Amino acid sequence: MTQLIEDVDVVVIGGGVVGCAMFRRFTLMGSKVLLLEKGGDILSGASKANSAILHTGFDAPTGSLELQCMQAGYQEYMDIHHRMNLPLLKTTAIVVAWTEEQLAALPGIVKQAHDNGVLDVTQIDAEDVYNREPNLAKGALGGVYVPGEYVIDPWSSPLAYVTQAVQHGGKYRFNCGVTKATRYEEGWELETTQGVVRTRLVINCAGNHGDLIDGLWRQPDFEIRPRKGQFLVYDKAAAAQINAIILPVPTPTTKGVLLCRTIFGNMILGPTAEEQQDREHAEVNEKVLKSLIEKGSLMLPSLTHFSVTATYAGLRPATEKKEYRIYDYPNDQWISVGGIRSTGLTAALGIAAYVEELYQRNFSKLFELSPPTTLSWPHMPMLSEYEQRDYSCKGNGGVICHCELVTRRELEAVFDSAVPPECIGGLRRRTRVMMGRCNGFFCSNHVAEIVGTRLDNTLVVGKVE
Repeated sequence: MTQLIEDVDVVVIGGGVVGCAMFRRFTLMGSKVLLLEKGGDILSGASKANSAILHTGFDAPTGSLELQCMQAGYQEYMDIHHRMNLPLLKTTAIVVAWTEEQLAALPGIVKQAHDNGVLDVTQIDAEDVYNREPNLAKGALGGVYVPGEYVIDPWSSPLAYVTQAVQHGGKYRFNCGVTKATRYEEGWELETTQGVVRTRLVINCAGNHGDLIDGLWRQPDFEIRPRKGQFLVYDKAAAAQINAIILPVPTPTTKGVLLCRTIFGNMILGPTAEEQQDREHAEVNEKVLKSLIEKGSLMLPSLTHFSVTATYAGLRPATEKKEYRIYDYPNDQWISVGGIRSTGLTAALGIAAYVEELYQRNFSKLFELSPPTTLSWPHMPMLSEYEQRDYSCKGNGGVICHCELVTRRELEAVFDSAVPPECIGGLRRRTRVMMGRCNGFFCSNHVAEIVGTRLDNTLVVGKVE
């Protein structure tokens, strides 16, 4: 088979948010890294559908690896987001109790938060709940106030991690699935759908396929059991109905359904938690979505006045245990990062730091490190509805997508970026074009003219004379 790329120290398998953070971490560490993603773009799997919350870890299992990675990731994001022009919406969160049983659970939630080091979490009474959230339905008995829970951009952040890695010499391949792994004296030979690559270290971040990738060479130490979450996206006008993230009191089986504003100006309602066998397809179900609407309207009656403009579903790579499944195999020059569920967006940077620590502590010296003397920081396009956007700046070439206010300059610039889109999904995630309430009905023709034939699955199908 064709040699995909030569002289690689590390191959990261999987371009979800954790793989993107890992790619960045090991590149900045000074190693030669190749990121392989079998989809057409980063975030093609589990990472493309989440609630985009930056979690404090207030309700994570005390003393767990998940908590450690979440809090490390939270802190690193707070340290670097301004340098990368990444948005941060300081919403706060309130866990709302609607029954006496739920009210009785609130002190335990506060205690767990404090045990986890999140000391600003407090219990509040019903009056305080309604002072903060006057549009909530009547009947709330109290809540837990979590000041540090925020909302971020779920797509620009991982793209920034990849972009910084590329700026420092990292390489990537999309549409490149790993099909075979063969051990040889110095490391691994990986057969992919685009050719063969040899590497000294493999880091498996394959999400919903993580156990299958491990299964290419050993009996996996974990089993992926995909868990589907369905979401509703409400029209932008609905976002003004809440201030904080509205969380339910969790049960032993689920964290429940939340209401949350998004960076893009919408409100989301969800997710569900449904076990399934299929690792590829996360279909939305009309009956389930109607049930979600009913639950949301019970919490926030004014939701009945607003339209649902989109629905989506994602598959979380849950396993047979409720914990992260990170394993290092020093003698085999392999690290597996599995079972990273809904907290992965927050924890990704922390997970990458933890894996670097595992490598430095437990592995022999596999390759020479040449860390950059100075770091380059990418300046990402601003997509937040709550910050200045390109449409308000001069010389933008005009607005192409009026639902999401995407300009011609933004669309053209993305193809000159360090990590340009290679598919329509990648273009949409990088710019928000065709992701508004009309789903591209009005702008797709203009988008097709700008894109031309630069994408494999182009929108251009011919010209009507």
